[in-house]
Amino acid sequence: MASLTPDTSMTYLKGVGPQRAQALAAELGIRTYGDLLQHYPFRYIDRSVIYGPGEALPGPAEIQIRGVLNQIQTQGGGAKKRLTAQLVSPGGSIELVWFKGLRWVEKSLLAGSEYVAFGRLTEFSGRKSMAHPELETWASFEQSLSHGLFPVYSTTEKLSSMGLHSRGLSKLVQSLLADLPAAGQDWLPEGIWRPAGWPPHLDALREMHFPQSATRLAAARERLAFEEIFLDQLVFAYKRRSHATQLGGLVFQAVGSYFHHFYAQHLPFELTGAQKRVLKEIRKDTASGLHMNRLVQGDVGSGKTMVAFMALLIAMDNGYQGCLMAPTEILAQQHYQGLLGYAESLGIRIGLLTGSVKTAARKVLLNDLATGQMHLLVGTHAVLEDPVVFHRLGMAIVDEQHRFGVAQRAKLRAKNDPAPHILVMTATPIPRTLAMSLYGDLDLSVIDELPPGRQPVQTVHRTDHNRLKVWGFLGDQIALGRQVYIVYPLIEESQKMDYKDLMDGYESICRDFPRPQYEISIVHGRMKSADKEWEMGRFVRGETHIMVATTVIEVGVNVPNASVMVIENAERFGLSQLHQLRGRVGRGADQSYCILMTGDALSEDSQVRVETMCRTNDGFEIADVDLQLRGPGDVMGTRQSGMLEYKVANLGQDQKLIEWAREKAQDLVQRDPSMHAPEHSGLRMRFTDYARNKMAWGHIA
Repeated sequence: MASLTPDTSMTYLKGVGPQRAQALAAELGIRTYGDLLQHYPFRYIDRSVIYGPGEALPGPAEIQIRGVLNQIQTQGGGAKKRLTAQLVSPGGSIELVWFKGLRWVEKSLLAGSEYVAFGRLTEFSGRKSMAHPELETWASFEQSLSHGLFPVYSTTEKLSSMGLHSRGLSKLVQSLLADLPAAGQDWLPEGIWRPAGWPPHLDALREMHFPQSATRLAAARERLAFEEIFLDQLVFAYKRRSHATQLGGLVFQAVGSYFHHFYAQHLPFELTGAQKRVLKEIRKDTASGLHMNRLVQGDVGSGKTMVAFMALLIAMDNGYQGCLMAPTEILAQQHYQGLLGYAESLGIRIGLLTGSVKTAARKVLLNDLATGQMHLLVGTHAVLEDPVVFHRLGMAIVDEQHRFGVAQRAKLRAKNDPAPHILVMTATPIPRTLAMSLYGDLDLSVIDELPPGRQPVQTVHRTDHNRLKVWGFLGDQIALGRQVYIVYPLIEESQKMDYKDLMDGYESICRDFPRPQYEISIVHGRMKSADKEWEMGRFVRGETHIMVATTVIEVGVNVPNASVMVIENAERFGLSQLHQLRGRVGRGADQSYCILMTGDALSEDSQVRVETMCRTNDGFEIADVDLQLRGPGDVMGTRQSGMLEYKVANLGQDQKLIEWAREKAQDLVQRDPSMHAPEHSGLRMRFTDYARNKMAWGHIA
């Protein structure tokens, strides 16, 4: 056998050979010893009870039967060809039958030997039989690593026909674990795993595949999950360190007159404790001499924009310019209008750069920016274009982070040397532990309070039977001078799904709210950008009473006068999307409402989503429920580039492990960045290999 390393080809493992190795690689992606050891069981079966052939009863559950094997023979021909054998004990017998992989199976059977057969027992014409049982000799069964809990591995039909069913894979793993040397396996520092009460690495692997008890399995799983998370958190910790040190940070030495004058004279409301905490974190970053790369996540209405503006004031107090980039033109315009009054009162020149700024105005704006006469630029992707040159860019804010990527942040960093501090914001509440994994290269700040006096949106659930009452309520709100959103999940009629679509809904609403008494806007994803902007603009200016839309209005529209959000077929939306849509109302002084319209019959998950929305306005609580319902792969709506995939760890369930791993990784990188301490030698070797394709080792050393 070749030396046992994780990279050793499966060809060299006893009982595999070239043909099986090729099939394992093609069917399950198992090419090396390491791949096999990480092909963990997907469930375990308690096989502590063993029956005799005479006492075993047919039924839906899989059971195990002990007896002597005899009468092995091939019967029939062509498609009806099968292999049969009898499993016999003094109390009776059952027939074992195989229809596939007959050659592989027959070669492995020993007539006259005692076996344990595992499978589902059936009865036909008074004869008990078990099709394609898993067989193990009694001698092997007694010596098995597992006592009671047996592993069940995922496999394929082709592999099963070659004897590599769950039992066959189990034998390969058992053979490999028996020969695996303990030396060099424990790369995780002992100071981490021993105080946690975890077993050594090799013992954890054995328990994961062949658990001695449920308690020991839980400890083993926790250790192996931590190992996966810890390696990624180390990558993130080194990336944060690299960004901070190699880019070189602008030093904002003082908080000056712009900030203090605004705080004392123009702040429209008292900052919440969370806003003050995040501002302190930003201040600490910008004064440290290291480059800031920070994510601020906060619920809709939590005051992220105010924190961003005050961070920009710190930059201006130190002689630098600021920039705020938004994903849509209408959102950029709203940011500009919202900040214009504050900027003018402080003597700050602020500009707006979007795709629709005319050439002459753009030329003046770019000149003022390059000469330093303009202090603050608000814009869309247009900010990233090469002709946009700053005199001294010190702080760049990216709003709605999930609409931008790493490449856009890199372009912003290139706008100044040294790179400007980067602050990215998202209004999509993400469970803290998931954010640590999705945005692991960013430091994380959370604004988890809403400003005082803000009225929570009242959320109610209504069915189609209540539609007339709901429509009457909308009429009453419009009569009071308010505006209404009505959101649909579909654009056109779907033959597969019996849901109201946008166009039918629009026509119906136009009949129920006729002109000239009512004006109605419509917005959906298939409209041209200019048409969408025009329709949204009409609603923002109060020229229309009702906005009929798909989820394109999920972000980017701020209409304080809109007080009602009706979501049709609410069961079709995920929780985070429902929460984002609800965030479009409740932005003014008036009481606002969200009405979830559904059919009468709801699935269990849909019922949980609706009840959660009606119960709470806390985006972080909602995100946690969403994570439990849908799993981490879906929570972000669209799959994130580089989304972590783990064999053992679960981002929804292992929240404490993720926080602890991040803390340990950060501590290690600060104390021993080169991992030269003796207790880190094994970790250094393991991490060097792991990080090779994820980052340059130069970032570490």
